[in-house]
Amino acid sequence: MNIPTHLKYAASHEWSKAESDGTITVGITDHAQEALGDIVFLELPVIGRVLKVGEECAVVESVKAASDIYAPVSGEVIAINQAVADVPESVNSSPYDNWLFRIKPSNPTEMAAQLSALLDADAYAATL
Repeated sequence: MNIPTHLKYAASHEWSKAESDGTITVGITDHAQEALGDIVFLELPVIGRVLKVGEECAVVESVKAASDIYAPVSGEVIAINQAVADVPESVNSSPYDNWLFRIKPSNPTEMAAQLSALLDADAYAATL
């Protein structure tokens, strides 16, 4: 199981990466894509949508099931990965290269606390 050490993880199997410009990139973990099986559809949030931490904001559908994706931090959706939406099976082959959306945190202080509440790689691995 691939669990990169430079990312943070939610128990609900999203990964988060803090970018140098202060935004957060979000995707699903290797474990999530493996558990879902062949991903056939992604419903991504609308750009400009303002999210609260833990809010449902996207859906990943596979041949087995559909799974909600939750916001790891509060903020505004500033980008979606249309390329991955057009080829959803790419998440199966490379879940950490195929991000789903990016969030601009609404409050940097609050974001730091929300990010620190997420799991590091070892803690996430312990939940699997």
